[in-house]
Amino acid sequence: MARAPLPVRDGLGPDRIRMPAEPAAPTVVEFLTTHHPGEDWAGRIAAREVVDEHGRIVDHGTRYQLTRFVYFYREPAPEVPVPFAIDVLHHADGLVVVDKPHFLSTIPRGAHIRETVVVRLRRDLALPDLVPVHRLDRMTAGVLLCTADPGLRRSYQEMFERRRVRKVYEAIAPYLEDVEFPRTVRSRIRKVHGELTAYEEAGEPNSETRIELVERRGELARYRLHPRTGRTHQLRLHLNSLGAPIVGDNFYPQFRRRDRDDFTDPLRLLARSLEFDDPVTGETRRFESRRVLEY
Repeated sequence: MARAPLPVRDGLGPDRIRMPAEPAAPTVVEFLTTHHPGEDWAGRIAAREVVDEHGRIVDHGTRYQLTRFVYFYREPAPEVPVPFAIDVLHHADGLVVVDKPHFLSTIPRGAHIRETVVVRLRRDLALPDLVPVHRLDRMTAGVLLCTADPGLRRSYQEMFERRRVRKVYEAIAPYLEDVEFPRTVRSRIRKVHGELTAYEEAGEPNSETRIELVERRGELARYRLHPRTGRTHQLRLHLNSLGAPIVGDNFYPQFRRRDRDDFTDPLRLLARSLEFDDPVTGETRRFESRRVLEY
């Protein structure tokens, strides 16, 4: 995707709207006001904050442009602040590695825009080009790798795509007296677009996790998880399939809604460490979370 002609502002990039291939209005402003009502187009135009894809200011005389984009800033809806800080583990050489808290989304999406790792770090560290090269679920805490240099992005993304990163997770879940560990779980996981939860189905396995028992504390235990694949909710599903749903999981075994301002009872799942041979320097790097999962 081409670089947006408006800069990141307060951690957020601009939105864009594409003009259809059929003429929809004589001017860009008429198209926007007619086909996208409910927005403050008059205020944006007056503030000179609507531009075409070449960065030229859109005014009332700008002619309609078939299939072209217009860019503008949109103020997101108010959000409940996530009351936990992001711990920066490493910030050098175009890399930013952070220790993400529970309840904070990785990227802007849906109802979570400003309260995300990306927007917070772009704003707080003044890094407009920062992007994550992999993702953690909103409810999962732990080590997250980002790049702040667009020239480095692809090298680190490919490292994850080619499974050249050694990932270790931890989870708190019920102790399984009759299950022998270490244990490798393989299953076929399917996630339907638009549905919140994934599920396991019959067929050729597409996911694999090695699970180790670290310690027992009463009816609960701490497990170390080594995923060989990265399917959506893989670790949650694999522990649940053994009869040990992760403590605080509101998706499995049954989905239950959580109030947006409820920051109690986090999912006890932590991305404990990442280790890899750096695709740029060749050196072995390892980053470890400083967080501790509570029973």
